[in-house]
Amino acid sequence: MKKRILLLEDGTHFIGDAIGADKETVGEVVFNTGMTGYQETITDPSYYGQMITFTYPLVGNYGINRDDFESIQPVVKGVIVREAARNPSNWREQMTLDEFLKEKDVPGIAGIDTRKLTKMIRQEGTLKGLLAPYENETDKEKLLHHLRSVRLSTSQVAEVSSSKPFISPGEGKRVVLVDFGVKGSILKELNKRNCHVTVVPYNTSAAEILNLHPDGVMLSNGPGDPKDVPEAIEMVKGIQGIVPLFGICLGHQLFALANGADTFKMKFGHRGANHPVKELASGRVDFTAQNHGYSVEQDSVQNSDLVVTHVELNDGTIEGLAHAEYPAYTVQYHPEANPGPGDVNYLFDQFMEMMDLEREGRVDHA
Repeated sequence: MKKRILLLEDGTHFIGDAIGADKETVGEVVFNTGMTGYQETITDPSYYGQMITFTYPLVGNYGINRDDFESIQPVVKGVIVREAARNPSNWREQMTLDEFLKEKDVPGIAGIDTRKLTKMIRQEGTLKGLLAPYENETDKEKLLHHLRSVRLSTSQVAEVSSSKPFISPGEGKRVVLVDFGVKGSILKELNKRNCHVTVVPYNTSAAEILNLHPDGVMLSNGPGDPKDVPEAIEMVKGIQGIVPLFGICLGHQLFALANGADTFKMKFGHRGANHPVKELASGRVDFTAQNHGYSVEQDSVQNSDLVVTHVELNDGTIEGLAHAEYPAYTVQYHPEANPGPGDVNYLFDQFMEMMDLEREGRVDHA
């Protein structure tokens, strides 16, 4: 097998076996703790520009199938595993992980100490990394110079959002879904509830959204720093209080910024399928799927019109917000899961109920 090098910006390097596309790439190295769901993870648009380190030691054991895509084209920069299964076994399996990565032009590396790499990220924070073919030790200095000179993109949302509006038809409630890098599973959950969904680009204005006369607006997940999407913050200000609002992940952070709270970059983020989250009102604890590197600043919420509804039990970070006056709430985790547990899928039903109540209120008022 060909050898490949994973080089980090601090000079640390790992030599392993090449999998996937034969190319050089640079990205932010992060880790995901999920034991399953690698296909959904690799195709999640929120991973734009990142190299995913899987902490579970064997990845690819059930292959790649037609049903578990979150997007058609992965936007990850690389895949890092301890062992890549070469002979998967599953009745839905259509190709191996290696074949899939080659087909989608995504490079990867296998056979390295992913435990060591994960501990480094936990201690130092996320690091910029480079994947490249490895010939000999003399390559390292040249590659390191190149790696340190590369600036990572700050326009991730623009890269993954839909370029034009499109409709996913239904006969029920009219929902506008703002696409910051939406996962296919979110759209699927709305379709299950017979919603008539209009998906719009990330930079759609509040006026354009309201002209569609939605019963509710959903703010999707997406990659990067929410402060890099100022037009979306203004859009949220323009629609909240007029129609019900439900936000997920990046949508949650944009909602916070639109209401005077602040966000910060986490040391290594939350990426996995078993994060415990507590609902403050009821004391209920759910296990959740998460994928984010930014969070809402706790102290900043005190000076906003928001109420904290959920917290993460591992580190106490904010996981849910609601507006004190308007029908609007958001969560940092992924209620659609995929991959992950379905404990919080009921939040989609709450969104349906919130739209019903708002519509009844408008009728009564008239």
